[in-house]
Amino acid sequence: MILAQSCCYQLEGTNLVGTSNADFPSGDPGMYQLDITLRRGQNLAARDRGGTSDPYVKFKIGGKEVFRSKTIHKNLNPVWEEKAWILIDSLREPLYIKVFDYDFGFQDDFIGSAFLDLTSLELNRQTDVTLSLKDPRYPHHDLGSILLSVLLAPREQREVFQTQSLRLSDLHRKSQLWRGIVSVTLIEGRELKAMDANGRSDPYVKFRLGHQKYKSKIVPKTLNPQWREQFDFHLYEERGGIIYITVWDKDVGKKDDFIGRCQIDLSTLSKEQTHKLEVPLEDGEGRLVLLVTLTASAAVTISDFSVSSLEDQKEREEILKRYSPMTMFRNMKDVGFLQVKVIRAEALMAADVTGKSDPFCVVELNNDRLLTHTIYKNLNPEWNKIFTFNIKDIHSVLEVTVYDEDRDRTADFLGKVAIPLLSIQNGEQKAYVLKNKQLTGPTKGVIYLEIDVIFNAVKASIRTLMPKEQKYIEEENRLSKQLLLRNFARMKRCIMVLINAAYYISSCFDWDSPPRSLAAFLLFLFVVWNFELYMIPLALLLLLAWNYFLIVSGKDNRQHDTVVEDMLEDEEEEDDRDDKDSEKKGFMNRLYAIQEVCVSVQNILGEVASFGERIKNTFNWTVPFLSWLAIVALSVFTIILYFIPLRYIVLVWGINKFTKRLRSPYAIDNNELLDFLSRVPSDVQMVQYHELKQDPSHSPSKRKKNNPV
Repeated sequence: MILAQSCCYQLEGTNLVGTSNADFPSGDPGMYQLDITLRRGQNLAARDRGGTSDPYVKFKIGGKEVFRSKTIHKNLNPVWEEKAWILIDSLREPLYIKVFDYDFGFQDDFIGSAFLDLTSLELNRQTDVTLSLKDPRYPHHDLGSILLSVLLAPREQREVFQTQSLRLSDLHRKSQLWRGIVSVTLIEGRELKAMDANGRSDPYVKFRLGHQKYKSKIVPKTLNPQWREQFDFHLYEERGGIIYITVWDKDVGKKDDFIGRCQIDLSTLSKEQTHKLEVPLEDGEGRLVLLVTLTASAAVTISDFSVSSLEDQKEREEILKRYSPMTMFRNMKDVGFLQVKVIRAEALMAADVTGKSDPFCVVELNNDRLLTHTIYKNLNPEWNKIFTFNIKDIHSVLEVTVYDEDRDRTADFLGKVAIPLLSIQNGEQKAYVLKNKQLTGPTKGVIYLEIDVIFNAVKASIRTLMPKEQKYIEEENRLSKQLLLRNFARMKRCIMVLINAAYYISSCFDWDSPPRSLAAFLLFLFVVWNFELYMIPLALLLLLAWNYFLIVSGKDNRQHDTVVEDMLEDEEEEDDRDDKDSEKKGFMNRLYAIQEVCVSVQNILGEVASFGERIKNTFNWTVPFLSWLAIVALSVFTIILYFIPLRYIVLVWGINKFTKRLRSPYAIDNNELLDFLSRVPSDVQMVQYHELKQDPSHSPSKRKKNNPV
C-alpha cells in the first residue's frame, strides 16, 4: 500500500486566472487529463558507494503505476525532460512520485517519495511544481527534490487535440523499449603493461554501458592477447552513450591488477556501419582493437491486449513473410519472433503481513528484460500485457518471474518458470506451476501465459553452429560443498557409462554369452574388412534412428532423473545453511587461494559432466529439433565421406584453416560441434525446464470469480 508522505510543494509562475476544481464533479471516470513533464532532480541523495546515484522516477495513482522514467546514470542532478499523459478518474486520488536508485543485479534502492494533491491545481493552467522528497524512516533527512510541469484540463476541452492524443495513447500502449543495438567485437590487445613477475600478464576486459556489463575471457601469459569475442548492448539514448572499458590482470589468491582504461563515445559513430577502432589505454600502457557497429532497434515492445501483433492480420502476414524460407539468408541474427501474453496468476504466496501481496512480473529472454505493472494487495492478479521479442537463438529459454513489490525494501521472490522456446505450443493459453529460485521444486501459485513463436528453421539451424549470446555479468560462483559433490557425482555417472560399455565389450571377449559373442565376432570381421570412414557418422546416424524408433513405439525406457533432482534440492537446503553460517563467519584470508582453486575444480567438474550429458541427450532425442539437425548433418557427412576420397576432404579442410584468417581477419573463432552441443540441455537443465503438473483446482474452468482486492 502507498502511504501519503508528508512533503511540501511550491507552485511557481505568474498568477493566471483559472477555474477552481470545485466547479467540476470529481467522480466521473476519465473526466480529466493530466499532462506532466518530468524536468529534473536537484541534490538527490547518494545511494552508491561512489557518492552518486542512478535515479529514475515512478508515477502512481490509486495504487497503479502509470509512468516510469528512463534511468540517468551517476548523477545527483539528473535532467529527464520526459512527458506523460494520464487520464484521471478522480481528483481526490493524489499523484505519488517515487524516486529510486537503479542497481543492476540487485534490488533498487529507495531514494525518496512525495505526492501532488491534484485538487490544489488550477484547471487549464501550466504550473511548475517543486516536490521535496521524504522518507518516513528518516523524516528529517534532506533527500533532494523533483521539478515538474503539470497541466490539468477537463477531457472534453481537449477534443481539438484528439489526433495527437491517439498517437500518444498508441505510444503508451505499444512502446519501444530501446532504440538500437550496439555490437562490440573485442579483437585483441597490443603491448599491454606487464603486471606479473614473469614479465607477462593474464589480461581480461570489462565493458559497461549504463547498467549493462560484460566480461571477456582471460588470456593467460601474454601482453598481446587475442580475444575475438562479441558482445551486444541495448542503446536507450537517441544520441548514443559512452561505453566504459577497463583492462585487468587476473591474479589467483589476491586482488586483480588494474592495467588501464578507455572509453568509446557512441555519439561520434555513424549508424549502420562497422567502425574499426584502435583505442589507447589511459592510466596504463597498450591499446585495444575493437569493431563497433550501431544498428537499428530490435522489435522489443510492451503493449495491452488491444494491440497484438499476431492478431492484426496485416502485421501477422508481415511477420510470417519476414521469417519465410525465402528470407533464409537475410540478417542471420534475426532468427524469429516471440510474443508473450502475461495474462494472470492465481493463488500466489502471501508475502505481506496483511496476508496479501503486491505482485509484478519480469519477463526475460537472454539479456532482454521487461516488466509488467504492479497489482496491489492481490493474490490473483491480472496483468493482461503483451511482450514481443526478437529471437536471436531458437535454443534460448524464456524466464518469467513473479515478485512482490515492497515499498522501500528488496522485492520478495514469489515464483519462477523457465520455458525453452522449442517446447512452446503456439496460441495455447497454459497454466504454469511456479517454481522456487533454483527451479527444482514447486512453490505456491500458477501463472497463465499464452506464447507464440515464429522462426526461420534454416536461420535457426545455422545459428546453432555459432557462439551463444553471452549474458550480462552474473554473480560469481562461491564454493559449495553440495555443488562440488553434485558435479563429482554427475561426472562419475558419465564415466560409469564408459566403464559399463568397456565391461560389455570385455564380456563379449570372454564369451559369457556365446550367441552375443558370436554375433559380435562376425560383426567385427565384417566391419574391419569393409571399413570406410563414412561408417563412423553412419553408426551415429543408426543410433539416433534406433532411439527415435524406441520413442515412437512407446518402448523408451528413459526415466525422470530423480537423482539429479534430489541433489538439487539438497543443494538448495545446503545453500540456506551456508547463508546463515556466512553471516556468523567468513573464510579466512589465508584460505582464499584454496577456495578459488576449489571453485575452479567444482566448475570444471560441472562442465565435464554437462558435456557428457549433452552428448547423451543428443542421441536420446531430448530436443527433437537438435536431434533432427544432427541426423541431417550426419547424413551429409556420410554421403560426403562415401563419395569423396579422404585426401580431398583433408585438403579442403586444411586450405580452409590456413586461409581463414586471410579471408576474414577479424572472424571470431568457434567450434561448430561445441556450439551445437552448447544448445543441448544437460540433465540439470532438464530438471529445471521440466514442467510441473498443475493442481486441478487451478484449471481455468474452476477459477475463482471473486479475486481479493
